[in-house]
Amino acid sequence: MSAGTRLENENPVIFQRTGDRLLTATDEDEDVHDPIDDREIFDILSINDPEHPLSLEELNVVEQVRVKVNDAESTVGIEFTPTIPHCSMATLIGLSIKVKLLRSLPERFKIDVHITPGTHASEEAGRKNHKETAGMMRYYIHVVNTGVTKNQKTGLLNTFNIRTTN
Repeated sequence: MSAGTRLENENPVIFQRTGDRLLTATDEDEDVHDPIDDREIFDILSINDPEHPLSLEELNVVEQVRVKVNDAESTVGIEFTPTIPHCSMATLIGLSIKVKLLRSLPERFKIDVHITPGTHASEEAGRKNHKETAGMMRYYIHVVNTGVTKNQKTGLLNTFNIRTTN
């Protein structure tokens, strides 16, 4: 946020991060089929909130219980909950989640990202983010391109960039 810009949610509730995933010998064995599960998808979603210097997990925008994966059918469903019912960043958050998953998962996965029902004043608009005007999409692409998150396990920076074609 630029100086002088008023935050929509000035005092968000901050939640504790989930602990590190416990790895088993089977998880690390390359010869054993390891299906993608809810926790693995949740771990991928280390995305910073566009308004606050906090992660979506710390703001409880994304929760592991709202991640549904069916590895056999190659589907991933994510519900996210904006911190306030009139959050103007909901479309950007949904787009950031979808882009992060598209870039992280094998192409076989169908990804459905939507606002948790009953938690946003215009949840239908959040579902239609792909139908935004070209000008708004260019803005969203720019913001997502500049998104940088820190991987909590490795301490390295993860970035994701959207490539556009003219």
